[in-house]
Amino acid sequence: MSSAAILGLLIVLASPLLTQDKSDAAIIRSLELKWTESYRQRQVGILSSLLADDFVITIEDGSTYSKTGYISHSAEPSVRVEVAEMSDLKVRMHGNTAVVTGAYHERGESNGKRYEYHDRLTDVWMKTGGRWQVVASHYSVPVK
Repeated sequence: MSSAAILGLLIVLASPLLTQDKSDAAIIRSLELKWTESYRQRQVGILSSLLADDFVITIEDGSTYSKTGYISHSAEPSVRVEVAEMSDLKVRMHGNTAVVTGAYHERGESNGKRYEYHDRLTDVWMKTGGRWQVVASHYSVPVK
């Protein structure tokens, strides 16, 4: 078999895997946007379904929260999120794990005081039992 034929065969065999990666990456991208909008709107049920039971998030000041802590914070009535938006999202697939990097902008009011964040993020999603959930998230403020 010629090297061109072998290369062609490899491309044909790998094609479904590449398509699956692209499809999963699109799903992850949409789940990231769903998570952000659910956070903004305080949709606790949706947040709970997207976060794995052992979820952990590290926020700008270095504090960490579990799934319960994050959801409690998200439902806090003294916080009103007006803008929550993501940009520059890049999804890298590694089998049943996805690593997402990007930028995040949030603006709102907390305890009567205005706030605004411009962060970088890293989220890790895992597919278990046929569904994707985020297992870890890290937000940090870029050095200017």
